[in-house]
Amino acid sequence: MSGTQFETYETGAPYDVHSAPTLPYGDTYRPPLPRQGTHPVPVPAPAPDGGRAARRRRERRPAPTDGSLRRLVPRALVVAFLAGGTTAFVAEDKAVELTVDGAPRTLHTFADDVTELLAEEGVQVGAHDVITPAPGTALTSGEEVTVHHGRPVLLTLDGRRRQVWTTARTVAGALRELGVRTQGAYLSAPASRRIGREGLALDVRTERVVTVLADGRARTVRTNAATVSEAVEQAGVTLRGEDTTSVPGTGFPRDGQTVTVLRITGSQEVREDPVPFAEQRTEDPTLYRGTEVVQQAGRPGLRRTTYALRTVNGVRQKPRELRTELVREPRPQIVRVGTRARPASVRGADHLNWQALAACESGGRPHAVDPSGTYGGLYQFDADTWHSLGGEGRPEDATAAEQTYRAKRLYVRSGASPWPHCGARLRS
Repeated sequence: MSGTQFETYETGAPYDVHSAPTLPYGDTYRPPLPRQGTHPVPVPAPAPDGGRAARRRRERRPAPTDGSLRRLVPRALVVAFLAGGTTAFVAEDKAVELTVDGAPRTLHTFADDVTELLAEEGVQVGAHDVITPAPGTALTSGEEVTVHHGRPVLLTLDGRRRQVWTTARTVAGALRELGVRTQGAYLSAPASRRIGREGLALDVRTERVVTVLADGRARTVRTNAATVSEAVEQAGVTLRGEDTTSVPGTGFPRDGQTVTVLRITGSQEVREDPVPFAEQRTEDPTLYRGTEVVQQAGRPGLRRTTYALRTVNGVRQKPRELRTELVREPRPQIVRVGTRARPASVRGADHLNWQALAACESGGRPHAVDPSGTYGGLYQFDADTWHSLGGEGRPEDATAAEQTYRAKRLYVRSGASPWPHCGARLRS
């Protein structure tokens, strides 16, 4: 059936529920039951006294039986719901406009507030979403409710990474919302790309001013380069060989930064240095005290060191040691030191002028050696004569006292003849 006409329970004839009067609270509504084949009997309007007279008349009627009550109560409930509930239905229904991420739709709802409306429509919201009006705000008919879902963006801005949230639906909108200047900037995604609820990773390098100093010139460029090396290349400067920059080439170039190019040339140098030998001294009881004999002459070792030489922008730097190796081990010098007690004198020679003889032969120098290398010491002994007198090693290596002692023994044995030119000085 159409409209508000319903069939009666018993006859099935149409009945207009809107013509039924609304009874005061406590009365039982009993619609007239028309006979089969007849038209419905209209319900009279209530009396001006609010139905008190009718109520009195009904009170005088005999009480209905149990069977009649069972038939009347359902009918009364249906008619009362239809008559009174229609007004409440119209009053609670609201027409609102709900826009979720830019998609609007108009709908009817019985929700009391924004929270109920979103739950009713299955719109889930989180901490980073923006809802207008705020959740919990009471709804009225004609209300406009807007939901902007938050989207996570892993933003790397000029080399610094951070997690941000945005309600913008495009890359351009997100950067505008975050206050990022995009003119001349590098974007890893197009500005028009849409951002889904799952978010995205975005790399942004804004335009910066970098000055490059190279070869005596300053070059200033506007760049969105990712590294210092890239900015140097954009400035038209080429690095060769060992050339480098004043800051790491892999670093991020900052706005207003000055980068100096270091022109480097390098070479190597090898140096050989002597290694001093050690001296080993041993006591020898066969030698007189004060006598030292070199049994083994020392020999210095040899160390070879390799250095790196560099010039930076034409200025030579301090050499840097690369490696070192010992080419030859040093050989120690072994010296025998006499411990035998020396005789106090040599009879027959102590009274002579040995100082005058020494001055004539060697100029009074114990370590003197003649130009031929044959004679040495104060008294210019040759090696064979020295050894025959009990001397060890070379005469010029012995002490002055031992040389004088050996000279006295030579005089006792041979007189002044060993010194044909200066022997006469012994008696001066």
